[in-house]
Amino acid sequence: MNRTLGKVSIVGAGPGDPELITVKALRRIEQADVILYDRLVSEELLQYARPDARRIYCGKSPGLHHMSQQAIHRTLLQYASAGQHVVRLKGGDPLVFGRGGEEALFLQEWGIDYEFVPGVTAAIGAAASADIPLTHRGIATSFACVTASRAQPESGSDTGMIDAAGNAVRWDLLAQSVDTLAIYMGVSQLQQICSELVRYGRPSATPVAVIENGTTSVQRVLTGTLEDIARIAGAAQLGNPALIIVGEVVRIREQLQQIQQQARTMIG
Repeated sequence: MNRTLGKVSIVGAGPGDPELITVKALRRIEQADVILYDRLVSEELLQYARPDARRIYCGKSPGLHHMSQQAIHRTLLQYASAGQHVVRLKGGDPLVFGRGGEEALFLQEWGIDYEFVPGVTAAIGAAASADIPLTHRGIATSFACVTASRAQPESGSDTGMIDAAGNAVRWDLLAQSVDTLAIYMGVSQLQQICSELVRYGRPSATPVAVIENGTTSVQRVLTGTLEDIARIAGAAQLGNPALIIVGEVVRIREQLQQIQQQARTMIG
């Protein structure tokens, strides 16, 4: 490889709480010449960058992209080609609905060195912050991370919904074969998601939690069932970013809260 070229570190910043970043990720921020950071990255982490490091915001929110993916690719190439160490800083984990793989493929086509630095993904971080184990002995032995960022009927398909890439979301399989579902980017389609799961055999009484701004100081957690969670979330005006957890493990949160309440009552 041309020694004059720089490199790109594709880094996961974790789910929101800046203390959940890894030591390796923090070191990459400290070393960076240029940092391209996303909307869900805590700006507190940017304080660890060198004073002379260039900071470039490239966040995306539903219906509003500050910088297109193609523009992000071009920016990574521009600075890395100039011999800079570029950190592509993403919320959560860069390889879980983070498009890190796309960026790595683009960089390889241009002969740019890259590395992945994993982060705590929202399914893990937000669930733990809400006292919900994704697996639990005797209750759940499997979980799946699913994106439902766009819900439209697929022509000729009976699976009901498609994701942002136009691929069918197999709610028929997910409803029957996975104990716990962690659904990203689905709060605006919550009613449709619940309806699809019930349609394909998940009991309407299945517990559901929706975690807004998970792991942060403004976290909100709402619980209900497949039958009523959309109404509950709508009444609370729940918004993005939010993670949906479907499964019996949500009941563990309720048990933990009851125990904590009992303990507070005894102390009081």
